[in-house]
Amino acid sequence: MDAAGTILPLAYAVVDSENDASWKWFFEQFKLAYGERPNMCVVLDQNESILKATSIVYPGMPHYSCMWHIWTNIRAKFKKGHLKLSELYFVTARSYTLDEFNERMSKIEKIDPHVKAYLYYIGYHRWSRLHATVNKTWTMTSNIAESLNAVTKYARELPIVELLEYMRTLLERWMKEKLLKAKGTFTYLGYKFNKELDDNRTLSHKLRVRASTDYIHMVIDGVRLYIVCLENNKCSCVQFQLDELPCPHALAALRQRDESFEEYCSPYYTRANLLRTYKIPVNPLPDESKWNVPQHITEEVVNPPKGGKRQPGRPQKERYKTYDEINSKKYKVSCGNCGGEGITKDLTRIHPK
Repeated sequence: MDAAGTILPLAYAVVDSENDASWKWFFEQFKLAYGERPNMCVVLDQNESILKATSIVYPGMPHYSCMWHIWTNIRAKFKKGHLKLSELYFVTARSYTLDEFNERMSKIEKIDPHVKAYLYYIGYHRWSRLHATVNKTWTMTSNIAESLNAVTKYARELPIVELLEYMRTLLERWMKEKLLKAKGTFTYLGYKFNKELDDNRTLSHKLRVRASTDYIHMVIDGVRLYIVCLENNKCSCVQFQLDELPCPHALAALRQRDESFEEYCSPYYTRANLLRTYKIPVNPLPDESKWNVPQHITEEVVNPPKGGKRQPGRPQKERYKTYDEINSKKYKVSCGNCGGEGITKDLTRIHPK
């Protein structure tokens, strides 16, 4: 995610299939390009090949399970109370404090004790924001990958060179649009996080504050008491430190001190960081005659697939024809609404029905 809270693709590759070798190769190339940085982690859909590959290429890096994929497994395995369980499970995964988490897990147990046992077996640290050893802030699902899959659904029917060029032009367009949007952002934070801060600020106006020291404040929210330490960017609600953004209690304390919020936000959320993110362009590809292809690539013989192994599920449909292919041919079609059968018509002129 970028500082506006939108998708930021870092790497894309085309491989033969999702297997141990292809995932290992992918992460090896990713490591060469991106390196190894503090607090890295992997959020995945429990794919065994990803687990194996990252354990080899990034030994010791924590693995977390996609919150949404775990829920689909629960829905498939356990057949009762889905409506209540759904709401409870997601708020439990997003819990900020241990008291909140335990209270919600007790409610899950009352609906179905087997679900609680299943979540315990997976490991709370794999799907619960509170128990994770690396702070993932808002990134708790692998939806980013699913969103890219949806965008490229039809492009994956194209031949390989056209597919790669489609991806390049898609990313080129995205980067340009996001850069223009970043330049048109006039708040200190990117859109998503600025909105979150505004919501917290609205809630903070209902709170009462009592200062203990220069940095420690007691904040009263109805019948509850919270302790805010501005020196360490912490609040007893835990939201401040996990979101890396001032919570309502911290904003109430800052307002009493007549102090700005800027230095208490993660630098990742700032407009300045958003502009730096999209400073590097996705360059256009030169004409094929100008390509500098290494000799070992030009000499490589690529044979057609051997076949024999049928993929599970329904057979893939025929490749979608390009607009030029359709526009240059006439096909025999049967259209009752046009009258008659087997009339030769230009497909580009037939009405939608």
